[in-house]
Amino acid sequence: MGNLTVVEHVTLDGVMQAPARADEDERDGFPHGGWAIPGNDEVMASEMGKRMGGGGAILLGRRTYEDFRAVWPARKDNPYTEVLNRTRKYVVSRTLREPLPWENSVLVDDVEAVAGIKEREERLTVHGSGELVPSLARLGLVDVFLLLIHPVVLGTGRRLFAGFSENLRLVGTVTTTTGVVIATYRKLEDA
Repeated sequence: MGNLTVVEHVTLDGVMQAPARADEDERDGFPHGGWAIPGNDEVMASEMGKRMGGGGAILLGRRTYEDFRAVWPARKDNPYTEVLNRTRKYVVSRTLREPLPWENSVLVDDVEAVAGIKEREERLTVHGSGELVPSLARLGLVDVFLLLIHPVVLGTGRRLFAGFSENLRLVGTVTTTTGVVIATYRKLEDA
C-alpha cells in the first residue's frame, strides 16, 4: 500500500486558509490571505523541492484543483510548473465532470475510492484541500502530515484540524531562516 502525505501551511493557531494570496480563499470574510508568503525562503524551497522531485501522484479537492489549475500552468518561469503539469493529479469532487481540463488529471467522485488509489500509487501527496483532508483522516487514509508551521497567529480562519482527531508522532523537523518549522508527523501506529 502506498503512502498518503498531507502537506499544509498552517499558523500557530492551526489556520490553513489562503496561505498564498490575498484572493485565494475569502470565504467567511477571511481578511488574511497571503499570510504565509513572508515565511518563504531558500530552506523552504529546498525542502519542498525534495518533495516535488520524488515522484508519485497528487490528490486534490475540487477547490484546490481549480485554484492550482488557474495559477500553475501559466507560471512558465517556475521549476514546479513542469513537474505539476506532468504529475498525475487525482481530483476528489462530486461536481466536476470529465474530461478535466488540466493534463494528467483524473476525477475521483468518492473520497472512499482514495483507498484504492493508495493501493496503486506508491506516493500520494495532498496539498491544501482543507475540505478533503478531514474526510481522508476520518477514513484513516492519512499516513503523514508534513506541516509548515508559520510563526503567525491569526485568530480566525479555517483550521486544518477541525472535525477529526489524530494521534501523531513527530519524526522530523527543519527550521527555516524565517522561523517556519517544517514538521513531519506520522500516525502513531505507523511511527
